[in-house]
Amino acid sequence: MRRSTKTYLAAGVLIPAVVTALAVNSMGTANAIANGELVPEGQYRFSVKLTMTGIPTADGGKRNSGCSGALIAPQWIITAGHCFRDANNVRVERPVADLTTATVGRADTSGTTGHVATVVAVRQSPTADVSIAKLDQPITDIRPIRLSRTAPEVGAIVRLTGYGSVTSSNPVPETHLRTGQLEVVSVADSVTGFKGHAPQADTTPCPYDSGGPYFVEGKRGPALVAVVSNGPSCPHTQVENGARTDNITKWIYQSMLQAR
Repeated sequence: MRRSTKTYLAAGVLIPAVVTALAVNSMGTANAIANGELVPEGQYRFSVKLTMTGIPTADGGKRNSGCSGALIAPQWIITAGHCFRDANNVRVERPVADLTTATVGRADTSGTTGHVATVVAVRQSPTADVSIAKLDQPITDIRPIRLSRTAPEVGAIVRLTGYGSVTSSNPVPETHLRTGQLEVVSVADSVTGFKGHAPQADTTPCPYDSGGPYFVEGKRGPALVAVVSNGPSCPHTQVENGARTDNITKWIYQSMLQAR
């Protein structure tokens, strides 16, 4: 779910642009980075693929979909807020699908490494397109990504990971984690702007890549600064809007503690 929600924002509600093109039983999984690179098994193991099966629709039917995300604590992941919406496209603090699973630490989703857990609870940020989701079991052998409390400077290079299609045109889900780098071009109250950087200038997230982590890389390891929220059809050289996480770390920690 990402490009399915990216260019239609009204009254605070994100409305899918391609939901009418999805059959009731189709599977729209989280999409990968256009013009990115394959991630070797064992790298960026905090990356998460969310798979939602049986999401209610406004006409009484159901559909399947997915998002990307990142492990931020043994029993918690972070993703886009709009990844959890009811049949009226309203963000909610609960799993909306019959089953929502999180695959963590598995670059090749057809493999057996890592873990597959079930999402049992959701908390929505009141200020940004960000949600955190609790898993039914702790994951103790994968290091969660660190939460940065500082926004990256304009001109900084960040990395992104995600799963799925590599284009918005007739997207075909991928089964392998991909990565690419983007440049920070703006920082606002709840949104950080990014443009493609490497391997190409149009390296950008794609449909259903919502919630994928944007992170800086340094001596202390990866540090999360934003998650994929919305942007133009991919691949493109325009501005991507990432939902800031660096300025809501207090809310993230408090929400995890309160949900214990």
